[in-house]
Order: sequence, then C-alpha cells, then structure tokens
Amino acid sequence: MDEITLGLTGLGVVVLLLMLRIPVGVALGGVAFGGIWLLAGSRAAWGTLAQIPYEFTAHWTLSSIPMFLLMGYVAYYSKITESLFRTAQLWMGRLPGGLGIASVSGAAGFAAVTGSSLAAAAAMGRIAVPEMMRMGYAPGFAAGIVAAAGTIGSMIPPSIIMIVYGVFAEVSIGQLFIAGVVPGILTALFYSIVIFVRVKITPSLAPGLAQKPSWSSRFGALLDVWPFLLLVVGVFGGLFSGVFTPTEAGAVGAALAFLIALLKRALTLSVVRQAVVETIRGTASIFFIAIGAALLTRFLSMTGVPSFLSELITGMDVGPIVLMLIISVLYLFLGMFLDPLGCMLLTLPIVLPIMEAQHLNLIWFGILLVKFLEIGLITPPVGLNVFVIKEILGNKVTLAQVFAGVTWFIVADLFLLLILILVPDLTLFLPHYVK
Repeated sequence: MDEITLGLTGLGVVVLLLMLRIPVGVALGGVAFGGIWLLAGSRAAWGTLAQIPYEFTAHWTLSSIPMFLLMGYVAYYSKITESLFRTAQLWMGRLPGGLGIASVSGAAGFAAVTGSSLAAAAAMGRIAVPEMMRMGYAPGFAAGIVAAAGTIGSMIPPSIIMIVYGVFAEVSIGQLFIAGVVPGILTALFYSIVIFVRVKITPSLAPGLAQKPSWSSRFGALLDVWPFLLLVVGVFGGLFSGVFTPTEAGAVGAALAFLIALLKRALTLSVVRQAVVETIRGTASIFFIAIGAALLTRFLSMTGVPSFLSELITGMDVGPIVLMLIISVLYLFLGMFLDPLGCMLLTLPIVLPIMEAQHLNLIWFGILLVKFLEIGLITPPVGLNVFVIKEILGNKVTLAQVFAGVTWFIVADLFLLLILILVPDLTLFLPHYVK
C-alpha cells in the first residue's frame, strides 16, 4: 500500500469510528498511531506519541482556554449574566416575539463571557424557555429559538473554537476575535428578524405581553447589568486596545469574574467548586480531542495526503467562491454527524493547505469555518444544541418539535453564510485595526 492510499484509508477509518460513536480523541489519535506504525515502524509511532502531546499542550496560547472557561463558569454559577435576559425582556417584550428576541440578546451577551455555544444554550434553556412557555409561546418555537441562539457562542469572542483554530492555523487570535464581532452581531440580527417575521405571520406562536412595563422598571433593570458590562469592557476593552494579549485576556477575565462575584456576594464555596470542576472537565475534553488531531496531522503530513488533495483541488481550476461553496457543502454535511471541535480538527490538516495554495485569507476562512460549525450545532440528526435543550426541558417538548423550531434559523444562517462568502470585507475590515 502506497503512502497516499494509506493516508486516505486512515481518514476513512476515522470517519467510520466516529460514525460508530467512538470518542473523537480516541478515533483521531488511535488511527494516527496505527498509521505511523504501519508507515514508519513502532519506534516512530511511540516517539510521535511521546512528543506530539507535550509539544501541543505546551503551546502558550492554549493557556487561555481554561482561563476563559473558568471566567464563563464563574459568571454562570454566580448568575452574573442572568439579569441580561430580564433586562432584554423588559425592553423588547412588547415587540412581536419580544421574549424570543430578548432570548437571542441574552444568548449573545452570555456568549460574550463564556465562548461556548453549549453553555449559552444550556443557560438560556433554563432561564428563557420556561418563561416563554409560561407566556404562551409554542413549545417547539421557544425551544428552537434558544437552541439556535446558543450557537452565537462560537462566533462572539472569546470563542474557544477560534482559539484552537488560531493555534492550528498559526494566525492572530486577537484578529480572529475581532473578526467574529460583525458576523456575530449579524447572526443575532438575522435570528431576531426570523422571530419577528414568523410571529407577524403566525401570531399564535408567541402571544404578546398583557401589560406594558413601566419606564422606571426598564431603566431600573439596566442597573442590574453592571456586572456583565464590567466584565465585557474589562476583558475586551483591554484586549482590543492592546493592553494585554488574547492569552492574558483569559486570566484577566477569570480574575474579573471572581472579583465581580465577590462584590455581588455570590462567590460561595459551591460556586468556586462547580466552576473549577467544570473548567477541568471542559479543558481536559478539548485538549484530548486536540491532541488526537495533532497526531492525525502528523500522520497525514507523513503520507502526503494534504499536498495530494491540495494539488487535486488546485488542478480543478475553480475560483475562490466556487471552492468555498464546495467546502461549505463538505462542512455542512460533516456537521450533521460530528461535534464542532472534532469536525474542525479532523478537516483542518486537509483544508488549510488548500486555503494556503489558493492564497485565501485564513482569518476570513476561520470565521466561515465557525459559521459552518454553528449550523452543525442545530442540524439533524446530531445537533448538539438541540439535544441540550431537549435534555433540559424533558417531556415538555419532543426532539422533533425542537428540530422543527430551528428550521427557519438554519435558513437564515445559510443566507448569512452566503453573504459572508461573497462579501469578505464584512469579516476583514475590523481585524485591520488589531495586530
């Protein structure tokens, strides 16, 4: 068996193992280890296994992952972000679908301090969906809103997926962060428009509020969001002004989250314990998958598969737009079956050389990649955000109802994705101001 055939066979085995629900890190690392053994012998395989995990985890930039996770979990368990939804509810509740739009706003705000789509979906699923259902929203519609809104966590900084992508693609994480701001805002805007239009067409989906809140209660609620504003301004103000690096921003954010929780008298031993435990679990899971991907990258580079596929695609003589549409179809298909991090790390060793051969901007591609992965979070049959919402709500809603509820949001995402592909400047004009 020649090297190219071995590499392609290895990729096929990885996909098969993932379809069999083998853990992503095990599938990636196991195939890489076995492939290197067949290619270069046992000594090379064991040497790679000893070398790659250390080299990867010793990357200084990755230290921001546990720090941002810790910031998010402290903010979540100390309820720093809970007032966001209540405030948005008071200001937007009278609009058609106002509670749904408030949920999107709350999810966007929560995403700005967690960087995790699943965490945003879980938090808003507990806070917003019961409130919407109490007000008479159709269960599938309410659940679909929050499942879709949770995906914004991947796009609005600090995004864990962006950090991992930045390390693998060797691009500025600060530029990735700021490049995600406009697409993240546009995603929230598109979702809000979908909710508004659907309720206008079918008012029974979301009855309006019976009473109009007073202006005093609205402005009073604004005072309750100071912890969130302090955290966001402290982290991103310092980050984008160049006071500290993206890596340092994670530590600053975690320290600020602890300080705010202390000022709110919400920093209990239980909050600290839960935040630390969840941070350890999340960090271990991300690193385990990423190490497997790093091993697979080494195996594929030894076989020459990335260069082979890059030359094959380049030889097709297609333009950048057509190439991106082809890659879009690939990611949208894989996103139906794989978790976002695993999907990204499985494909980067192949896709990045193609992007570089076509001289395409890797910051732009990184944002498109995040958008692909966002859509995968709500696409059947394995939309992770949908399953998170279903687990939270239990028998109050069926899985089919939630998937039906996210359908129009997927359409909106595909439309926005096309705009981002055709108009790269929407993504790239802000990163010019960040080094």
